[in-house]
Amino acid sequence: MEIKDLLRKELMIMDLKASTKMEAIDEMIEKLKTEGIISDADEFKKLILAREEKSSTGLGEGIAMPHAKTSVVVKPSVLFARSHKGLDYDSLDGEPVHIFFMIAASEGAHDLHIETLAKLTKMLLNDDFTKGLLTCNNSDEIYALVDKYSEKPQETNEIKNEVNNDKRKKILAVTACPTGIAHTYMAESALVEAAKKLGVEIKVETNGADGIKNHINSSDIKEAEGVIIAADKKVETARFDGSLAIVTSTADAIKNAETLINKILNKEATTFKAETNDNSEEDKKENDSIGRIIYKSIMSGVSNMLPFVIGGGILLALSFVVERFLGNDSPLFKLLFDIGAASFHFLIPVLAGFIAMSIADKPGFMPGAVAGYMASQGAGFLGGLIGGFLAGYSIIFLKKATKNMSKQFDGMKSMVIYPIFGLAITGILMYFVIGPVFTQINIKVAAFLNSMGTVNAVILGALLGGMMSVDMGGPINKAAYTFSIGVFTDTGNGAFMAAVMAGGMVPPLAIALAMLLFKNRFDEKERQSTLSNFILGLSFITEGAIPFAAKEPLKVISSCIVGAAIAGGLTQFWNVSAPAPHGGIFVIPAMPSVHSAIFFIVSIAIGTIVSALIFGTLRKNKI
Repeated sequence: MEIKDLLRKELMIMDLKASTKMEAIDEMIEKLKTEGIISDADEFKKLILAREEKSSTGLGEGIAMPHAKTSVVVKPSVLFARSHKGLDYDSLDGEPVHIFFMIAASEGAHDLHIETLAKLTKMLLNDDFTKGLLTCNNSDEIYALVDKYSEKPQETNEIKNEVNNDKRKKILAVTACPTGIAHTYMAESALVEAAKKLGVEIKVETNGADGIKNHINSSDIKEAEGVIIAADKKVETARFDGSLAIVTSTADAIKNAETLINKILNKEATTFKAETNDNSEEDKKENDSIGRIIYKSIMSGVSNMLPFVIGGGILLALSFVVERFLGNDSPLFKLLFDIGAASFHFLIPVLAGFIAMSIADKPGFMPGAVAGYMASQGAGFLGGLIGGFLAGYSIIFLKKATKNMSKQFDGMKSMVIYPIFGLAITGILMYFVIGPVFTQINIKVAAFLNSMGTVNAVILGALLGGMMSVDMGGPINKAAYTFSIGVFTDTGNGAFMAAVMAGGMVPPLAIALAMLLFKNRFDEKERQSTLSNFILGLSFITEGAIPFAAKEPLKVISSCIVGAAIAGGLTQFWNVSAPAPHGGIFVIPAMPSVHSAIFFIVSIAIGTIVSALIFGTLRKNKI
């Protein structure tokens, strides 16, 4: 089958009108629909976008290959489109895309179709071919160009030793992408070309839509220096156990093939450890450092708890607003308050349950959740956190203790041994140790917070506010938020909640304000996010600032920390208290007093202005 059998003249758009990625996708899909290539445009678009979410099909060098394999494709085809002005397609190299090949593969596409598509993807790595596509005036010239470059014999993906008796070093590679069409073969070609340039023998196994080709066997592995596993989906890797290996994406292989090969040759890769049994995940957890285990487990608990915090917190805040206007006898107040309070009853059980589950998988969840419930009766947030770890490691202990039991008792382990004995061990420790100890700790913490002077409160508020801007949603941010949630749930004191909320709102608000005050220091694309950053900041979504922090981490983070710390400290100086653990500016109507509402806004405003001025001053030129 020739490429022209799939790339027909009626499927060529010589001057794409779109100016954005979504417009380009819509325009190309509309052409496929009009020509009868697809039966359901919405379904095809859904799959195209699902592929884009995994990784952009903007391959770099001005080329994009959006593609989908689905039963709504009536006739396997390739659409060619060209944008003279170019458009932003989230490409790997960040450059505008001018050339598009949208691939519509049918669910039952046979090997000839896939082989033809593979030829096309390899041709796109030829600079002369892609340059020619930019200058063709019509479909006939496109066909002539395709004929010119497809007539050349394709390179085999195994480069053999051709000269003298010098034995070349040999490396291996495996390429695979979710649909098995474009990235799989472009990664293969990029690696082959790089190996040829470096004088290295290479064998590339492709896991494409037409199955596994050029399979790597045990003798290949013995002869090779190492392997590059460029895969965006699961592939067979156990065979590489003990080999030097680099595990990466097809996009990385396409863009950095030569670098990857040199890492193998220079022994800069790591020894691959295959997962050979059912306990592999457990083994990996055991090999983690204590600090990493604690961090991962707490983050799992906190992230799963947050929906309860946000949903329950907002409804509680709304109930306080209703109470202010209609009184606490209002049915609407009671409804909102009861629902919000019900959500808050789950905070500590969910936190502890998911901490335990992170440690011991599903068997850990039940005893962890029960430990959390027991902690909510007095031991509080910290007691629940410790209870989650107790439950998780109780299950780990039971797993080790029953490891050598006959396999016929496997069902009994999960249905009887783990739940009964795991709950018993955890419950006893919570009842006699954790509960009493942390109940007393909470009493002392509450007394300390109530007696804390203004200076100490301001310092702590500034620290918490600043922490919210250090990594904007990362572990330091979550640590500050978790501490404040603990104080809020255990004592009902919303002061520190106000500090972290103000600190977390500053970064996106400050960036938005800086773009208004220093317009000439931001490009048009950046300024398009001004409104969204204002909205995100007002909603207490710190992560809105992350794209800017990723570009200029030192300037953005340093300026935001200063403003966030000021905002957090000022909330404590003015005795501001938050009525709910989330909501941002939208909790203001529910503030316990007009004083709190006014000075909450003033604290955020001052912090935002300070950060915006610092960031705008530091950013002298556009990126």
